[in-house]
Amino acid sequence: MTGTGTDQALLTVGDLSRATGVAPSAVRFYEAHGLLTSERTAGNQRRFREPDVCRTKVITVAQRVGLSIAEIRTLFAELPADPALADWQHLTERLVEEADRRMRRLRRVLDEITSGAKLCELPHTS
Repeated sequence: MTGTGTDQALLTVGDLSRATGVAPSAVRFYEAHGLLTSERTAGNQRRFREPDVCRTKVITVAQRVGLSIAEIRTLFAELPADPALADWQHLTERLVEEADRRMRRLRRVLDEITSGAKLCELPHTS
């Protein structure tokens, strides 16, 4: 990690990748889609801030819940620029609610599939 004149350490793509367990290409993908924002060094290298570790971890969980990149971007739009612990907790609660909602919907679909009703009728040909 590299330091700056600010109180917050800056992370390279590799640093962020190691801290979150995502591939460096995923970090660049998330940035390209507006989920992460980097600063550029004089040599045009990306540098991320410590909160981006949390953001990246939330992105991976949100993707596992089934949220699209656009839905994750909307979720992050509600976060302040420098989120506090309470902001992350609120976001976590929203992810739990969304996961529960999606599981209920999938259970209804599963109930339909296993209800014994025919999903389709094929014409009998002779």
